[in-house]
Amino acid sequence: MKYDLEERVGKFGENIIELAKFVEINEITKPIIRQLIRSGTSVGANYLEANEASSTKDFKNKIFIAKKESNETKHWLRMIAKADPKIANYALKLWQEAHELTLIFSAIIKKLNNKPVSQ
Repeated sequence: MKYDLEERVGKFGENIIELAKFVEINEITKPIIRQLIRSGTSVGANYLEANEASSTKDFKNKIFIAKKESNETKHWLRMIAKADPKIANYALKLWQEAHELTLIFSAIIKKLNNKPVSQ
């Protein structure tokens, strides 16, 4: 089976939304969920934008933003797991996926940084 990062980041965003549905909404969890959904769903949006980039510089910038968003999502997953322990196991699985996505985007950036400049 062909590895499809576009599908993977899309599924990640969907899973973030599913997690949010199980969180007990209160004064503490409401702002965390809002941040989690924003960062978790923007990973895929930025990856898709990168794939439509008009230049290598634009591509690299969008991949960097996707990396930052996946990294931020790890923070919000940690916070929501603390705020609502009943979803902690699911949040941990999503944290692991966010971590893997961060590593993938880092590798893409590293590869671009090491690419020889064409003349």
